[in-house]
Amino acid sequence: MVVSRIVRLRTGSFRLDGGGMFGLVPKTMWSKWLEADASNRILLSTRSLLIHSTNGLVLVEAGYGDKWSVKERAMYEFESRTVVCALKEHGVLPDQISHVILTHLHFDHAAGLTRLEDSELKSVFPNARIHVQRQEWEDALANKSTMTKTYFRSHLDPIVEQLELHEGECSPLDGITLIPSPGHTWGHQSILVDGDRESVLFLGDACPTIHHAHPAASLGYDMLGYETMLTKERLLRRALENRWIIALDHDPSHAIARPVEDGGRIVLQPL
Repeated sequence: MVVSRIVRLRTGSFRLDGGGMFGLVPKTMWSKWLEADASNRILLSTRSLLIHSTNGLVLVEAGYGDKWSVKERAMYEFESRTVVCALKEHGVLPDQISHVILTHLHFDHAAGLTRLEDSELKSVFPNARIHVQRQEWEDALANKSTMTKTYFRSHLDPIVEQLELHEGECSPLDGITLIPSPGHTWGHQSILVDGDRESVLFLGDACPTIHHAHPAASLGYDMLGYETMLTKERLLRRALENRWIIALDHDPSHAIARPVEDGGRIVLQPL
């Protein structure tokens, strides 16, 4: 098989404002899904996939990394855990990674690409090609976001020479397909992995938790809220028809789920 094994990694946890995570959905509804703390923040996980394949070791998502100040750590309540910790638990060193694929370049997905060593920024995965949509890369460099502190050049500049930029749906690696999923950002992509037993679709922030399968549950941070709804509907329908498993990046309790039809719409059933 091209893809012999897919390993789910929990790379950390942090907190974000619950209202921001659920947009137009009122707190009376989303607070039944995820509990908020006194600061209205909800607990979120960061998750990655480690793919064993004929292309070498492929990592999907790099997480938030460890370059944060004491103030920033308190603001987001970052767990002292990174993708490097998760890889180590599976006997993998960062320099063994051949490819890194990112859904998009916000800090909780891309900051783990780089580290500080003696005040110098360096690539965490020096031997990897890094795959992202060209639109996302250009928007990140231009800081094209309503959130002014989510695209950071400290995460991007050190990995320029490792970049592989893609345009539209494509399969740059055997058994792996990049699927544009605009809405959260213009250049957001989801990753489909054809495994030896079943296919896994990593939706990223197109559908970060099982609760975001609800059509109205779009992030307040989405650049294109209506487009997010259409993207979710399209990809979840595609997953249902093809019996794909959904991998969730931010759900604090569930790493994977199966799409099922319920009353005319698709919901995610935790596995």
